[in-house]
Parts: sequence; C-alpha cells; structure tokens
Amino acid sequence: MNQTALDQAMHSIIQRIATGPDLSKDIEQEEARIGMLGLLENAIDPVQAGIFLIALRMKRETPEENRGILQAILEQTDRITADVAEVADIADPYDGYNRTIPASPFLAPLLAACGLKVVTHGLNSVGPKYGITHRHVLAAAGIPVDLSPRQAAHRLSDERLGWAYIDQAQFAPKLHHLIDLRQKMIKRSVITTVEVLAKPIVGQERTHFVTGYVHKPYPPVYADLARHAGFDSALLIRGIEGGVIPSLRQVGKYFAYQNGGEELPYEINPDDLGIRQDMRCVPVPADIPQSAKGEGTVTITDIPAGARKAAEFGRAALQGEKGPTYDSLLYSGAIILQHLQKVASLAEGAELIRSVLDAGEATERLH
Repeated sequence: MNQTALDQAMHSIIQRIATGPDLSKDIEQEEARIGMLGLLENAIDPVQAGIFLIALRMKRETPEENRGILQAILEQTDRITADVAEVADIADPYDGYNRTIPASPFLAPLLAACGLKVVTHGLNSVGPKYGITHRHVLAAAGIPVDLSPRQAAHRLSDERLGWAYIDQAQFAPKLHHLIDLRQKMIKRSVITTVEVLAKPIVGQERTHFVTGYVHKPYPPVYADLARHAGFDSALLIRGIEGGVIPSLRQVGKYFAYQNGGEELPYEINPDDLGIRQDMRCVPVPADIPQSAKGEGTVTITDIPAGARKAAEFGRAALQGEKGPTYDSLLYSGAIILQHLQKVASLAEGAELIRSVLDAGEATERLH
C-alpha cells in the first residue's frame, strides 16, 4: 500500500474507532492489519499511531481486530523453524514481575532436562509494570540473551541444551522499535496482549503455546489468537502476576486446547502434588528494595536486585534446594508436561520433575 492510500486508510479508521464510548465503530480484521503494519513500518504519524492504539483499547478490541494486529506482527517476525519435531513456546508477561520473585525463567532448562524443546522470549523493559523480565533474570544468571533467531534455534537442536531465550529486539525489531511510543502512551494497548504470540521459533511438526493470565475474559481471547497464529495446542494458566505459575496454596485453573480445537477448563490443586506452602508464590526477601503499595502488597523498586535474587533462587532450585521456587517449577512443569502428553497425569509429571530437580540435572543445561 502506498503512503497516500495508507494515510487515507488511517484517516478512515481513526474516524470510526475514536468517536467516544457510544458511537465508536469496530473495524475489519484487514483494516486492523493495515493499521498495525503502518505502525511497524514507521509510516504513520506518531500522534495517529497513539490514537489508533488507545482508541482500540478504550472501545475494547474485537476478536477480528486482535487477529488483524497479530497478523501484522506475525508477518514482520523473523521466524525460524528449528531442527526439532516439536517446540514448546513459553510466553510469560513481557512487562515482567514487580510484586514477586519470578521462578518461571528456569522452567525452560528444567523442561529441556525432561526431554522437551523449549523457547522463551521477551524483552528488557516495557510498561505497564516495567518489572523483572526473563531477560533480566537469565542475564543475571550468565545466560546469553542476545541470540539471533538462528542461534536460538540451534540451541534447541543441541541435545546438551534443548532450550533458548530469544529477545524481541532480535526476532521482531520493528515491533521492538515501538517501545518508546508505548511508554509515552502509559496505558496498556492491544500490543501487550498479542505480542506474546509472535511465534519466533517453531517445530518441524508441532508448536505449542504456553502463557498465563489473571483476568477471566482472557482465556478465550488467547485461545482464539493462538489458533489464528497456528499453534497446534495452547495452555493458558491462571498464574501469579499473569505468569505461567499458579498459586501454590489454593485451587487453581487453566484452559487448554489440543489440535486447534475448543479450549476447555481444568481445575488444579497444589495439594494433589504434595505442595504445602504458606506462600502463594516466591516472596520478595526483605533485603530487596521495595515499597508498600497497599495492605499485604509490595512493589520491587530495584529491578536488577530482584533479578539477581531470582537467578540465585532459580539456580538453587535446579540443584534440588526445596522452597517456593522449587515448588513453583514443580507445579508449572508438571502441568506443561501433562498438557503436552509427555506424562499420563499431573502426579506422574510432578514425579519426573522432582527426580530431575533433586538430581540437579537441569543445571547442566544453563550454559
């Protein structure tokens, strides 16, 4: 589309979506795709770009609009097919964690030690939370975080490793370039929802999507987008801070589909796996700078210090040290193994995870 046609399209789109709560109109999937491609190509005035994203959010995006935005991102992603049959794609929140110490960055090497090929992805920092990301934690643990898509795919086929982290700056640089605009917008946009489905590394036969959520409306949204992106299966876990690890002390829930089918709900209970924790997640230690944000809630104010602590806890858990990080990895790992049909039950998955953690087998896959 030439610049004149794009300008005319954006003028029409904004006229319709930015007309207030009662009069705003939805746009077609193809129009959302065109608008997002314009943003990615830096061909739209920044003011119009911000209005486009904010207006979609304020009127609430439709499934068609979500798919159009995602389609544009998929088309601009530098995607690699790894030399492996299956890939588990674990997508934690790109804006990270600021109320807990994340354990999830160490799921990938743990699951690789259980025989899976795993990719995780993210970026350095983005709103609305600007929290501790996988990149922060893995870098603190001395693990490479600036691999090219080809290098990351090679790590998956290396039997000594079997997993990789890949940064958005590497697999979708045009999308990553929008971070400055997103920071100026302050509020969450549709990009936050769909960017985790960019699908940077795929398997030769099957690719599986694993992500987390907090708010109840999101499972059908993510399931629809995962099907659109072509993921063979999806696992959507109601997790702490929207991540892939459920609460360690109460009954939880996840949704899943297989072979592109309908997503179904499942109930889970940490007690069934022998997890007995007073804490719902890995707590923030007193020596990590934090500020009170309300009764019983703190916010980490020193992200690098939190990342170093997460790396310390993660390494210890992979070496068999018991505690909330160990149990977090056990719980989420068992769910993923069962979903991918590598074990017959959650209990069997937990048994396999425990054996790998207690033997320290996953530590060999960190480098």
